[in-house]
Amino acid sequence: MVEVRRRVTTMALTRDFKETIQARAKRDPGFRKALLREGIENFLSGDVETGKIILRDFINATVGFTKLSDVTHRSTKSLMRMLGPRGNPQARNLFEIVAYLQHAESVRFEVRSARAALRTKRRSSSQGTKRTASTASIRPPRGWNLIL
Repeated sequence: MVEVRRRVTTMALTRDFKETIQARAKRDPGFRKALLREGIENFLSGDVETGKIILRDFINATVGFTKLSDVTHRSTKSLMRMLGPRGNPQARNLFEIVAYLQHAESVRFEVRSARAALRTKRRSSSQGTKRTASTASIRPPRGWNLIL
């Protein structure tokens, strides 16, 4: 009888994805703003599940659920459930959370129709002034622009 020995190769453990997000968010304010923006854009485009995941990651990487609980006067568990896979946050709760997160990051997002944004862009370019706006790689829903 021949004995066959198999060599087991193990891969080096890599850093957890959430840890990577948290580390980057701590050192890069632009990344934090882009992460928050992406979460909001996902909600606006109707992808609520992805929006909740991104918002949950953003909260964990920045203010934390304990601080958010103190500000919103909702329990930490309730907030985690609300943004969890089976959570269904009410618009009032979601907007209160987003408003606080914008305040904490010192940003303010506005939603404008694409037509209004296009008119503004045409008007500013025809006047010879260059208007700069932060744009994301992910597009908001058709007919809407999210402005930073």
